[in-house]
Amino acid sequence: MQQLSALDLRKGYLVEYQGRICNVTDWTILRNDRRQNVRLQLKDVRTGRTYEVPKEATDAKYNVLDYQNVDLTHSYREGGEEVFYDADGAEYRCPAEAAKDALLWTCDAYKGFLVDGALIQVSTPVSVTAVIQDCAPPMKGGSSGTKDAMLENGIKVRVSQLCQTGDKIRLDPETLEFRERC
Repeated sequence: MQQLSALDLRKGYLVEYQGRICNVTDWTILRNDRRQNVRLQLKDVRTGRTYEVPKEATDAKYNVLDYQNVDLTHSYREGGEEVFYDADGAEYRCPAEAAKDALLWTCDAYKGFLVDGALIQVSTPVSVTAVIQDCAPPMKGGSSGTKDAMLENGIKVRVSQLCQTGDKIRLDPETLEFRERC
């Protein structure tokens, strides 16, 4: 575990903040005449709560946690926990809240973050495949532009004018940006 100042942190780092394990979800440098400040947004991996770190805390040192990435497959939910397995058959459990955002998407493999051998967070791959449940009919000659579409998991996204109900699409799960039709 190493200590870094807020200026040295980056998006995606796991840090310890007020005794909680948090993921850096947003990191922006705010420049003024006198000095640089950083606006940090942290998300508690266990509860899902988001923290805006005050810019006065820029000088503070944060413990960056050592973690290991593991490819996981979701198996089932038991009580308030989600159960995942890796390729070797090892079982990992994490609170349902830590995997809630990732499980909105049906994937073959999820990314798991292990700290000291315990699964603390689950995330989706860089792109996911989804099926359009409802959208306006395709427009002839409408190759440019986008329209609203509802996916099977209930999320509303903007897709190409050429897409229609039942099409499989690939998109970025974080920004909900349409990539391509499959």
